[in-house]
Amino acid sequence: MLVTQQKTLRKFWYALMPMSALDSGPQPFTLLGEDIVVWKGADGKPAALRDRCCHRTAKLSKGFVENGNIVCGYHGWTYDCSGACVRIPQAPDSKIPAGAQVQAYRCEEKYGYVWVALDEPLQPIPEFPEEGDPAYRRILQFYEKWNTSPLRVMENSFDNSHFSFVHKSNFGMIDNPVPSKYEFRPNDWGFEAETHVPIKNPPASYRITGTEDSITERHLVNRWYLPFSRRFGCMYPASGRHHIIYNCATPIDDKSLMLVQWLYRNDSEEDCSTQELIDWDRPITDEDRDILEATDYDACIDTRRRVEFHMESDKPGLLMRRMLMDLFTREGESEVFRPAIEIHPVK
Repeated sequence: MLVTQQKTLRKFWYALMPMSALDSGPQPFTLLGEDIVVWKGADGKPAALRDRCCHRTAKLSKGFVENGNIVCGYHGWTYDCSGACVRIPQAPDSKIPAGAQVQAYRCEEKYGYVWVALDEPLQPIPEFPEEGDPAYRRILQFYEKWNTSPLRVMENSFDNSHFSFVHKSNFGMIDNPVPSKYEFRPNDWGFEAETHVPIKNPPASYRITGTEDSITERHLVNRWYLPFSRRFGCMYPASGRHHIIYNCATPIDDKSLMLVQWLYRNDSEEDCSTQELIDWDRPITDEDRDILEATDYDACIDTRRRVEFHMESDKPGLLMRRMLMDLFTREGESEVFRPAIEIHPVK
């Protein structure tokens, strides 16, 4: 699947960058191949336009913000949050030309991030129930470019069979490679998957898990939100600690994405500090990144093409692929993929 060629994917919200990134001025971002500029308006809310001035096509992200409007750094043409040109410095007494407009995109702030939808969204930004709950604190963990596709990240998030190998140096149990099975609860826009997973609990993770048992259990209530957001709902029954991660694998282009990750914990800074939690999740995230960047970015969602083979524990990923195919079919499109497939099944 080439994400930039699937028009339906433009009809969803994606987390672009932390709101704090806008404090220094307008910021560029490429979403599904579209160059966007994001900045903070006079009301403190984010705004997003196509990153091209309608005068001489300079990137607006090279400009600056003035009175909540964005000013092109080339000739100073100025645009409001709707994309309308409101000032031409060289002709202050002249009427602004009809149609002097830059395309605007839907833009909102949520969970400390800027979210953008390129077209009319099919669904709102996913609701994360931990947000605003006084029992939880929110920690922004990672924001980084990965050279892989968002579907690879999503299905890996629900793949219990990779723990024993990819994460064998921390919590994975290589001598216990048979994965725990999920109980699935599908819905119209994704699914919930619940399971119990035994993990190694070395001393370095005692404050993370809240227990000093050498082997402990994760009770996972994970959720997938079409197309590329997920909840890793990790609870440790032995201690009652919650370690709940949300990701948005925001597609930059067909070969890369921005990995956005934040964490909710039901403990205090004294129980386990923010830096400890980031340091614990850092190598795990790096291990996933390393292996996912070694996969083919053109992940096949139409399994009838038999580009990849599967096993029982691949069910979450197969369910994602089927739901994406069903969505595209409802929206009147089919999967777009590379004409020449580099990976061929054995006949």
